[in-house]
Amino acid sequence: MNDSLQHRAAPDGICYGCGCAHPSGLHVQSHWDADGIHLLCRHTPDATFTGWPGLVYGGLLAMLVDCHSNWAAMAYHYRAEGREPGSLPRIDCVTGQLGLTYLKPTPMGVELLLKARVEGELGRKSRVICEVWAGDVLTVRADSVFVRVDTEQLKLQAHRQGQH
Repeated sequence: MNDSLQHRAAPDGICYGCGCAHPSGLHVQSHWDADGIHLLCRHTPDATFTGWPGLVYGGLLAMLVDCHSNWAAMAYHYRAEGREPGSLPRIDCVTGQLGLTYLKPTPMGVELLLKARVEGELGRKSRVICEVWAGDVLTVRADSVFVRVDTEQLKLQAHRQGQH
């Protein structure tokens, strides 16, 4: 059995980046590190996501950071409430602000390690720091904000806005 947060909390998820049920998605999987602070994710980009020859497309890196950081925020919420991922009511967060700094080129053909943690106070809006490592080289550092939401309300609100 897969014990990733995605499989435990949202086995029916259809997000292209982290949805377990997306037929052709990336299937990002996040797990708590033994340190109890970071969430870890390992991903080896497919050649489809080449930017410049031999380098990972920056948009893929942003997607990986976005999904993994969002799961870090949700994992911290579950833990703060003393609940297991998958318990009801489900905890959902969305991206409020995504900020990436591309420090070095990220090579293709290398397994990437993403390390994310909530920085500061956990609240409706939470700051998440995420790093992308290619071997022992830090290639991306992200400083983002994730917002705890009711996704059904968001969906209804978005569809009403589109009717104007």
